[in-house]
Amino acid sequence: MSKVPEKGWIGARIPLIDARRKATGEAIYTDDIKLPGMLVGKILRSPLAHARITRLDVSKARAMPGVHAVVSGRDNQGRFGVLPITQDETPFAGEKVLFVGDQVAAVAAVDEETALAALDAIEVEYEELKAFLRTKDCLKPVPQELQLHPSRSKDGSNIMKTVEQHFGDVPEALKNAAVQVSGKFKMIGVTHAFTEPHCVIAHYDTEDHLTLWSATQVPHYVHRALAKVLELPMHRIQVIRPMVGGAFGGKSDPFPHEMAAALLSKMCRKPVKILFDREEVFISNHGRHPTENELTVGLDAEGKLSVLDLDVVIDGGAWGSFGVVTTYYNGVLTQGPYRMNNFRFRCRRVYSNKPPCGAMRGHGAVNTRYAYETLIDELCVLTKQDPVQFRIDNALPSFTKTINEFRITSNGVVECLERARERSGWAEKHDKLPHGHGIGVACGFYISGSALPIHWTKLPQSTVHLKIDLDGGITVHSLAAEIGQGSDTMLAQCVAEVLRCDMGRIRVYSGNTDTAPIDLGSYSSRVTFMAGNAARRAALKIKDKLIRAAAKKTGYPWEGFVLDREELVFAPNPEVRISFDEALEQALAENGALIAKGAYQGPPKLGGTFKGAAAGLAPSYSFSAFITEVKVDPDTGIVKVLKVWAAHDCGKALNPLAVEGQIEGSIHMGLGQALMEDFRYNKAAVLNANLLDYRTPSPMQMPEVECILVESNDPEGPFGAKECGEGPLLPILPSVANAIYDAVGIRARELPMTPDVIWKALQKQARSPSRPRVTSQS
Repeated sequence: MSKVPEKGWIGARIPLIDARRKATGEAIYTDDIKLPGMLVGKILRSPLAHARITRLDVSKARAMPGVHAVVSGRDNQGRFGVLPITQDETPFAGEKVLFVGDQVAAVAAVDEETALAALDAIEVEYEELKAFLRTKDCLKPVPQELQLHPSRSKDGSNIMKTVEQHFGDVPEALKNAAVQVSGKFKMIGVTHAFTEPHCVIAHYDTEDHLTLWSATQVPHYVHRALAKVLELPMHRIQVIRPMVGGAFGGKSDPFPHEMAAALLSKMCRKPVKILFDREEVFISNHGRHPTENELTVGLDAEGKLSVLDLDVVIDGGAWGSFGVVTTYYNGVLTQGPYRMNNFRFRCRRVYSNKPPCGAMRGHGAVNTRYAYETLIDELCVLTKQDPVQFRIDNALPSFTKTINEFRITSNGVVECLERARERSGWAEKHDKLPHGHGIGVACGFYISGSALPIHWTKLPQSTVHLKIDLDGGITVHSLAAEIGQGSDTMLAQCVAEVLRCDMGRIRVYSGNTDTAPIDLGSYSSRVTFMAGNAARRAALKIKDKLIRAAAKKTGYPWEGFVLDREELVFAPNPEVRISFDEALEQALAENGALIAKGAYQGPPKLGGTFKGAAAGLAPSYSFSAFITEVKVDPDTGIVKVLKVWAAHDCGKALNPLAVEGQIEGSIHMGLGQALMEDFRYNKAAVLNANLLDYRTPSPMQMPEVECILVESNDPEGPFGAKECGEGPLLPILPSVANAIYDAVGIRARELPMTPDVIWKALQKQARSPSRPRVTSQS
C-alpha cells in the first residue's frame, strides 16, 4: 500500500527526515569525525583591543616536541570576507590586532596539552593604541594609524559604510503632519547562542588536495575564501558540511579559524581539528549589531501614515562581514508592511575594537522594526485609534510596489491581523485588562531571499540535481545547507510531491562541494524559495521521462498520463495504469540512470535605478502579525509573557509542523533579546562569554504560542511557499513592548527590558501621579 498521503506531500505534517538521527545520537557533527593522525589545533588570541604587533617570535613553539606546525600573519595575509566588496579579514592579524580575541597565531600538535604549551611559548610584544569602543568616537576623524581599516575610510573616521536614501518629500510631510512622534532607541548587541560550538577539520593530503569539514551555513562561500587565501584552484578544494547544531546566521561567514586550520594542515600535511570552547564562540560573535536609532513617524489629516524618517548608527565591530547589507537593511526593510509616501533614512555602520558583528536571524531588520512598531503604538494612543485596525487601514495591498520600488506579490498581512485579533480576544482585552495585565500587537515584513546574489555572476542562485537508477531510489544533490531548519526535508517534499512517490525513496545529499551543484547557502531566508523551486523544476523533468516511459510501455498517448501515489495512471481510462517501478524500468532501458537538473536564477530585473536600489529586493516577502499578552509585577518589574498569537504569511505551508517550529523558535529568540539577553563588556573584553551569564529564555519562561498559518499562495514560490525562518522574529519584540505599555503605561526605549529597567520606569511614573500612563525612557 502506498505511503503517499492522499492529498500529497505539500501541506502534510512531516517530521524532519534527519530528526531520528539527531534524537538517537546517530547524527555526525564535525567534532565526531576522527581521522588517522589528526592533530589538535589551537589559536593564540590577542589580549588587547587595539595594538600594533612590534615583535612576534614562534621559533620556540616550532621547536617543541609534538608540535607539527605553527602559522601566523607572517605566513599568510590573504584577504577574504563574505562580501566581495569588503574583503577586510585575514587569517591572522598583520601589523595590528583589532579586538580582544583577534587571531595572532595558531599551532597544531599531537594533543591539546602540547598545543596549549606551544601557545604559551609564542612570544608577542605589542604597542597599545587607543581603542574605539563607543560609537560616537568611531564617527570622528582620527589619524590614519588609528583607523581600523584605512582603505574603507572616506573621511578619516572609522565609519565603514554610510547609506542615505530619500523618497517623496520628508521635510514637507513632517511640516504638514497632523500628528507626529519621535523616539531615540538603543539596543545592546546580542549573539546567536547556538548549541554546537564552531569546529573545523582540515586535511591537505599528499595529492595537494584540501578537504575541509566545517559546521557552516555557506559551504560555497567557504570554498571561495579558501581558494583565495591558499591560492589554490577551487577544484583542488572540497568543503564538507556535516550536521550543524544550530547557526541562526552565526555560521554564515567564511571564518579565520577555517583558514587557520587549512594553513596548518598545508604546512604539516596532516589533518588538523580546531574546536572552539564557549568563550571562543562568544569572541567570534558575528551577532546582532548594537544599534542606536532615532525615528520620527507622522500621520496626515486623515489619520493615515504619511512620513517615516530615521537615522541609524550600528556598531559592526572589527570586520565588515555582511555589514554593507546590514546597513541598507536597517533602512529599506523598515517601511513595510505599510503604505508610505514619504520615507528617508540614513544608516552608518562603524568599525570598532570589539568582536565583529554579522548576520543574525532577522538580519538588519529587528531593531528598527522594534522602534517603528512601538512608535506606531504611541500614535494610536495619541489619536485614540485601535492599534490593530490602524495597521489594517495602513497595510500595503497585494501586487503593488513600495515607494522605493520593492515589488510586492502575495501579501497576507491583513488576514494575519484579523485572525490574530479574533483568536486573541483583542477587542475584549486591549485597554480593558487590570493594571499589570496587558496586550500588544506588532507586524513584521521580511525578504524571501535576496534577488541580487552576493557575487554578481550569471550563475544560478540554486541548482538541484536528481538521479534515479536501478534501485529505484531518488538521489537529490544540492548545496543548500541543512542547519536544522528542515531544508533537506523541504527538498525531499518538493521532489516527492511532483513525482507522487513515497518519501522513503528519496535521499538528500546537501553537504559536499565535490558532488553538489552550486547553491549560495542558508541565509537571508532564501532556501525554500530558491532551492525549492530548483528541486521542483528538476523533478518535473524526471516526471516527463517517467510519463513518456509509461506511454511507451502501454501504448497509450503520453499526454493522458498522470502520476498518482506510486502509480502512473492514464486519466481517460483509469484502469490503464502501471507502477512507478515499472515505468522506471522502461525509462532506464537503453538509457541508464535518469538524470535531471533544475535551477533558480531569480525573477527578472527588479527595483529602481537609484544607488542602492538592489538592497532589500526579493522575489517575494513574508508578512506577520503577532499579538502578545503579558503580566507585569509592579513591585519587581518582572515581565511574564502569558501567550503569543503568532500569525505568519508563509505563502503556503509546505510542512506545517516545520513552519510552526520556525515560528516558535523565532519567538524564543526574540523574547531573549526583548527581555534578558545582552552582550556585555568590561571595557573591550566580553564579560559574559558563557551560557550561564549570557541568559536565554528557559523552557519554563516560554509562553504558550498559538501559531496561525496564513497562506497567501505566492505565484512564484514553490507550490506557493515563501519564507518562515526569520520574518517571525521581527514582531515579537515590539508586541511585548506594546503589551507592557498596555499593562503598566511604560515605554522602553532600550533593549533588553529587564526587571530593573521596568521597575525604575515604574518608580519614575509613580512620582508623576497626574500622568499615570506616562511615556518613560528606560
